[in-house]
Amino acid sequence: MAVSVLQNTILLGFIYAIMALGIFLSFKVLNIPDLTVDGSFTSGCAVSAVLTVIGYPLLGMLLGFVVGMLAGVVSGVLQTHCKIPSVLAGILTMTALYSINLKIMNGMPNVSLFGKDTVITPLQHIFASNGALVLALGLVVLVTVLLYLFLQTQLGLSLRATGDNEAMVRASSINSDAMKILGLGLANGLVGLGGALFAQNQGFADVSGGIGMMVIGLASILVGEAFLHKRGIGWQLCSVLLGAIIYQLIMTFALQLGIASSDIKLLSAVLVAGAISLSQLQWKRRKQHA
Repeated sequence: MAVSVLQNTILLGFIYAIMALGIFLSFKVLNIPDLTVDGSFTSGCAVSAVLTVIGYPLLGMLLGFVVGMLAGVVSGVLQTHCKIPSVLAGILTMTALYSINLKIMNGMPNVSLFGKDTVITPLQHIFASNGALVLALGLVVLVTVLLYLFLQTQLGLSLRATGDNEAMVRASSINSDAMKILGLGLANGLVGLGGALFAQNQGFADVSGGIGMMVIGLASILVGEAFLHKRGIGWQLCSVLLGAIIYQLIMTFALQLGIASSDIKLLSAVLVAGAISLSQLQWKRRKQHA
């Protein structure tokens, strides 16, 4: 594998790690399978691209997070106040976001950033071709540290308790509905931030660019858990980062072996299905021997 290919693989791993941390927050911490992700990732891409075109790439990154967070809040409200099942609420929000994302992109299916300055441009003057890698690494470390610190606070512990035992949380006079809305908002905010960075790195935003992001995020979480079995929240966050990079390496090796790029999403789905099935079999065996 060429050095440039390996570098680009690790770069994509860092970008997807930001998104995977958001999915970790909803899927693992809150125990909610939130399908809003595919739409909120595209929202981050769309907002970031449109603002970059008019000369505000940093603002595009920030608003990518905000728009993703709003999408998560909507999904949370549908689940908690409208009593819609989580999977259906995610599907409804994701479907609505398709039209909203098209409006953000002025009705165009894609937006090109060719010749435009991005958040990566200043770093390229210092680190040359490694500018994007340095930015992605710095951002993923910052997000991981901030998320770890947040989950240690009283609010963060309440969020984690809601995912572990909602009945106990309600008995403790904690508003579990508010915790769900907050958690889903933060989760999709991180997904939107990942999408914003993805668009500026790739140089375009596509209205269908978020398809399959949920699978990529789940694959990153499951692959990481296979390598790091530690139970502490800090180790779990690190496993997500490791899993995102390993997942990208697996996909790159698959392409190097001659698998068509159109089959990558199929391979991702098979990988996730296999990982979930394996974990369930291991859980049943442990239960039988207990």
